Amino acid sequence: MDLIRWEPRESLMRNFFDEFFDIMNRPTLGKRRSWEEGGIWSPAVDLIDKKDQLIAKIELPGAEKKDVKISLSDNSLTIHGEIEKDKETKKEDYYCCERIYGTYSRTISLPVEVQKDKIKAKFKNGILEITMPKSPEKKPKEITIEAE
Repeated sequence: MDLIRWEPRESLMRNFFDEFFDIMNRPTLGKRRSWEEGGIWSPAVDLIDKKDQLIAKIELPGAEKKDVKISLSDNSLTIHGEIEKDKETKKEDYYCCERIYGTYSRTISLPVEVQKDKIKAKFKNGILEITMPKSPEKKPKEITIEAE
């Protein structure tokens, strides 16, 4: 077995680039890491455009229904809240901590206007599903031309 000289700078740069390209392959990872420093993280969202409605599915593992707030203004849907950290375990007792906690917020620009009074939301197994019926398209008034 050959001995390999350890270069601290090379190791540091390799870790930096490996982490950077890992984040590039999984974009939500970069957003989720900010919670460690006490920042706001963004949950993953799927927005599905069906013929007559939009459906948003938001991942909120560990969240409780009572702590989720949803608002809609100017065709922007905002989901925010907070997931509390377990208070029983001390930092020294952790071997690995990957679960997400802290304040989260996500604003989604909707591609079409929706009927605000008919929006429905349900929360099951850590997935928030919001169903938003599309507003009927306003068609221009047709004017008939009379022949003389």
